[in-house]
Amino acid sequence: MLWIILVSIGLLIIAGLGVYAGKLVFQLQQQNARQKDAREKRLVVMFESIHTIARAMQQQQCNVSEGTIRICRLLRALPEEARDYAGEYPAIHTLFTEVSGFAILEDRKALSKQQRFNEDKAREAIEEQHETPVLKELPAIIAYCEERYPQLANSRTLS
Repeated sequence: MLWIILVSIGLLIIAGLGVYAGKLVFQLQQQNARQKDAREKRLVVMFESIHTIARAMQQQQCNVSEGTIRICRLLRALPEEARDYAGEYPAIHTLFTEVSGFAILEDRKALSKQQRFNEDKAREAIEEQHETPVLKELPAIIAYCEERYPQLANSRTLS
């Protein structure tokens, strides 16, 4: 009789642990699904941003050097692929490399008017040198974004 009671208690404990393990597995699956959705939403936003910036640069609504800096930083931040963006878009990467050393934000405010003027002149000269090759690479970036997320092809015009 005692043996039956002990076996019954053991089976109840095992069943309880099984239910608890099942609950934990289910919660883990839900957490993984939420993380996957969050990653995908982040990627969509990043590709939308790259696409929008490239379109704005094409339509001359965005400064070439500013757009290049933003696009390069977004491309570097893409987590899912180990692509050689510098090799795929050499003009954009070259412009980014040349203008990324200029002062921005608080550092720019700390410069004298003459120093800002000199930086602006240097940046304009660099932009002028690289503008045509950069503009030629923009359709490839736009196509890459639209290939990854076809819904971006429907957003052809900027407001």
